[in-house]
Amino acid sequence: MFIFTSDRPAIGLISAAMIFASPALAAEPITGDWITEDRDAIIRISRCGATVCGRIHKYLVTPPDGAGQKDIYNPDRKLRNRKVLGIAILTGLRPDGDIWRGKVYDPKSGRTYRSEISLDATNRLKMKGCVAFICQSQIWTRAR
Repeated sequence: MFIFTSDRPAIGLISAAMIFASPALAAEPITGDWITEDRDAIIRISRCGATVCGRIHKYLVTPPDGAGQKDIYNPDRKLRNRKVLGIAILTGLRPDGDIWRGKVYDPKSGRTYRSEISLDATNRLKMKGCVAFICQSQIWTRAR
C-alpha cells in the first residue's frame, strides 16, 4: 500500500493510470457480434491475449460446400482441411487512436490483408482491407 503525503504524487498516479487504461477502454466499442456487409456471416470480435481478433461465429448464408466448409484456399496446405467456421479472420488488432490496425484474412480467396477498423457509428463498423495503398471498405452492422 502506498501512502502519499501530498496531492502531487496522487495526481501523477491517477494520470498514469488513465493513460495506461485508455487502450483497454478503447477496445470496448468494437467488441461484440457484427454482421458482414454481404450479410452472410456474423463475426465475433473479442480480446485474444494482448490484442483483439474477430472469428467467424455463425453463418447467415450457408457456404457452397455446406456448414462444414473447409479453408481450401489457404496458402498454408496444412490449414486447408480446417473448417472456416470459428477461424480468426481479424487478427492482431491494436488501437491507434480511433482506428484499430491489424490483419484480415479472406477465406474466399486465401489472402491476408492489412486492416483498419473504426467505429462509424454506435452500431456500424467500417472494416477496411488494404494491399499497399489500395484499400477496399465494408460497413458491418452490430448483430442484435
